[in-house]
Amino acid sequence: MAPYFPHTEADVQSMLEKAGLKSLDDLYSDVPSEFLRRGAYHLPDALSEQELRDWLHSLDSQNAHLKVFVGQGAYDHYTPSVIPYLTQRSEFLTAYTPYQCEISQGTLRYIFEYQSMICALTGMDISNASLYDGPTAAAEAMKMSISCTRKKTRVLLSKGLLPHVIKVVETYAKFHGVEIGYVPVMNGQTCPNCLKAELAKDDVAGVIVPSINRYGIVEDHSGFADAIHAEKGLLIEYCDPSALAVVKTPGEWDADIAVGDGQPLGLPLCYGGPYVGFMAVKKDYMRKMPGRIVGQTADKEGRRAFVLTLQAREQHIKREKATSNICSNESLMALWVTIYLSLMGPEGLREVNRLSSDGAHYLYDELVKTGQFEEVFPGKPFLKEFVLKPKKFPGLMQQKLEKAGYFAALDTEEGYVSFCVTEKRTKAEIDELVKIIKEG
Repeated sequence: MAPYFPHTEADVQSMLEKAGLKSLDDLYSDVPSEFLRRGAYHLPDALSEQELRDWLHSLDSQNAHLKVFVGQGAYDHYTPSVIPYLTQRSEFLTAYTPYQCEISQGTLRYIFEYQSMICALTGMDISNASLYDGPTAAAEAMKMSISCTRKKTRVLLSKGLLPHVIKVVETYAKFHGVEIGYVPVMNGQTCPNCLKAELAKDDVAGVIVPSINRYGIVEDHSGFADAIHAEKGLLIEYCDPSALAVVKTPGEWDADIAVGDGQPLGLPLCYGGPYVGFMAVKKDYMRKMPGRIVGQTADKEGRRAFVLTLQAREQHIKREKATSNICSNESLMALWVTIYLSLMGPEGLREVNRLSSDGAHYLYDELVKTGQFEEVFPGKPFLKEFVLKPKKFPGLMQQKLEKAGYFAALDTEEGYVSFCVTEKRTKAEIDELVKIIKEG
C-alpha cells in the first residue's frame, strides 16, 4: 500500500468482503481494459517549486491547444481576467451551503444577485440558486412538470435539443417512471403540427423545446404556449443564456420554466466542467422548483438581510414530499456567472452576440463559396452556430484542420458538420480556416 493511503490492508479486505469482492481490481471489472492504466506511474522525485512548475509546463506542452470553432452546448467565450482572481479569494473558494445565515450573508447576497440576473435574462419571475449543469436542469424540469400537472404522465422532447440533453433527460425519466415522447424537427424548426398531434393525446405534462436548437437555428415558438396550456401542460424552454440578450426570452414566449447551462456566461471550457445549470419559473410554480432559493428580508434592527427560503427539500421535510434531493449546488460557478454579468452588463452582452453573429455569418458565406458544402437550412436565422453538409467525407478535413491548430467541423449524426464562432475568433483565424478547407 502507498504511504499516503489512509486505509490498512485489513481495512481494505474488510470493505471488499462487505462488497462481495475479492480484490480492488474487481471494482473496475466493468471498465474496458483499454482504458485501464497498467504499470507504474512516472512521477518525479521531490522537486523545488520552480522545478515543479517547469515539469507541469512540460506536461501541458503535450496538450493540443486548438482554436475552437465548435459549440454544441459548450462555447469558447471570453473570460474577463478579474473573474478567476475574485473567485479564488478564500471566502468564495471554500463557500458551500449557506445554512447559517448569520455568518453567510456574503454568499447569500451573491446568490440572490445571481437569481436576480437570471430572472432579468429569462424574463421569468423567480430563479433557484443553481443546479449542476444544463442537462440535469432540463431533467429536473421534466420531473417538475409531472409534479405540477399530476394526472399527466408524459413529457415531450424536441428532437432539436442537443443530443446530450436528450440523453440525460431520458436517463432521469427511466428511473422516475416518466414516459418520454418526441417532437420531430421539420425544416430546421420544432414541428408545431407534430406537437399539436401529440398534445391531442391528453397525457402531456410538459414539453421541452430549445430556444436555439442543435443546428444553431433560432426557433420560432409562436403558438406553442397557447397549444400546450390549452391541454394543461407546461412549456419548458432550454436556453443559451448569453443569447437571451438578443433573442426572444422564455418570458416573452410565455414559457412556464426556463432552463439551460450557464457555461456561455464566461465559464472556460475546461474539459467539460464544472458548469452551472440554471432554472427560472413563473411564480405559480415556485413551490415545486427544486434546489434552493435565497430571499431578501430584514433583520430585527431593520437592516437588509438574506436567507434561504421556500425550502421544500429532503433535509427539511419528509423525503417523499421533497421537490428535490439536490444536496449541493454549483455556488462558485454561480458567483462566476454573477461577476461576468455584472462586468458585461446589457450592452456588453449585446456586443458579444454582435461580434459572434458577424463572425459566424462571415464564415458561413465563405465556406459555401468554397463549393465543398451544401446549405442545409438556407434562410433560417442563426446566431453564432450553424451546420452545413460536406460534399465529401469530412474525416480528412477535420484531421487537416486539427493539425493546423483548429477544432472545427464537428460531425453530427445526420451527416452534417457543425461550426461555431464566438467573439474570441478573429477574421484572420476565420480566413485561415477557410483557406485550409479550400486547399483540402
